[in-house]
Amino acid sequence: MGVSVARIRVLVVDDHRIFAESLAAALAAEPDVDVSAAGSGPAALRCLERAAAEGRRYDVMLVDAELGILATGGTRTVPAPRGTPEGAPATAPVDGISLVAGVRSGQPQIRTVVLAEKDDPRRAAMALQAGASGWVAKDCSLQRLLTVIRGVLRDETHLPAALLTGVLRELTATRKHRTESEQLVESLTPREREVLRCMVAGLGRKAVAERLFLSPHTVRTHMQNVLGKLGVHSTLAAVALARRAGVGPAALTGDVVERGGQLA
Repeated sequence: MGVSVARIRVLVVDDHRIFAESLAAALAAEPDVDVSAAGSGPAALRCLERAAAEGRRYDVMLVDAELGILATGGTRTVPAPRGTPEGAPATAPVDGISLVAGVRSGQPQIRTVVLAEKDDPRRAAMALQAGASGWVAKDCSLQRLLTVIRGVLRDETHLPAALLTGVLRELTATRKHRTESEQLVESLTPREREVLRCMVAGLGRKAVAERLFLSPHTVRTHMQNVLGKLGVHSTLAAVALARRAGVGPAALTGDVVERGGQLA
């Protein structure tokens, strides 16, 4: 009698078709691996949604670190994956790290591993922060890749030893910047924090005034105080700092509001 073997469902996502098909073929030779390949971010999202609808979700997604990055340095955009939090942008860049983050948000049970042509501590740290469970060189052995795939399914995190120091340094630096941003935000008064959350939500001065039942002149003063205490010179910079500190946008109701009035 045959013994039933638990199957691992793997999705390879790489816009280099030959590499994607070759890797998929190599993985498919394993007795416990079912594998599919997608040649772009949009194709990957369609595969994931179709599999979820059919009740046969993928277990692991292997993503090219350079997915969707064009020669000009730009990125394409696609609809955000199903399950993206309400209020998030309708489109997201289809670079590998953004795809990892989108899938982490929409289907958190899927483990993701980033495949890279070269070691890059900064990008590896970004991948981990986005929700990746591993970073592997594209030219690693098949056995090494299989070890990583099986390891991340046991909730292990896999990084090349040569990258570990650099990644830890990047994560420490990120945490330091976040801590500094948090301290600056803590210097604001409760009303100024309310105003900042409205700024993060993209509300202009008039909309903030209506929302908080203040005069536009008072809101202008609060905004100037926020910029001064945060040590920045524009609303965009204030919003970026607020997001680093974990400040979320003010919850918007169904009211029609003015947007973008102070984003220059």
